[in-house]
Amino acid sequence: MPKPSGLAPQPANVVMEKQPQPSQADRAYQAGLRLLAYRARGRRELAQRLARRFAASAVQEAVAQLEANGYLDDAAFAQEWRRAREAHRPRGASLVRQELRGHGVSREVADAAVQGMDDAENAYRAAQRHLKAMAGLDYPAFHRRLAAYLRRRGFPPDVVRHTVGRVWEEQAAQGA
Repeated sequence: MPKPSGLAPQPANVVMEKQPQPSQADRAYQAGLRLLAYRARGRRELAQRLARRFAASAVQEAVAQLEANGYLDDAAFAQEWRRAREAHRPRGASLVRQELRGHGVSREVADAAVQGMDDAENAYRAAQRHLKAMAGLDYPAFHRRLAAYLRRRGFPPDVVRHTVGRVWEEQAAQGA
């Protein structure tokens, strides 16, 4: 008696139907969804990423479909980028605008996203996070290092000057 193999016997005259292969545009759309699931992206940034693997026509179709379905929105991406920057890695409005432009967001959308950013408060929060690295410094070294740190993060000179003075005074009051 033959041993059962665990597989059901297939009749000889049954032809297995092949699943239709998804089009390149469908594959680009699915890849776009996966990229957007990881993090929000701008229209141009997503198109550039998809263009590495798919033909231009498939990318255009996929991006248009993602926009039509509400998955891709430059204005929402810009607002989310700003919110994340303010919450986790404070930057000046000019640097956030520059980052957004680098992600392919239009100038108008980037300007609207950074409208109303509080550079003074963001600079203060950035400075607070950097204080441990400057413990025990005299005022000239403290000023030089903190000012350079804040300038690299895109804060304007007047905000940097005010923030350095404010933080130094707070540190002096705490130490006294």
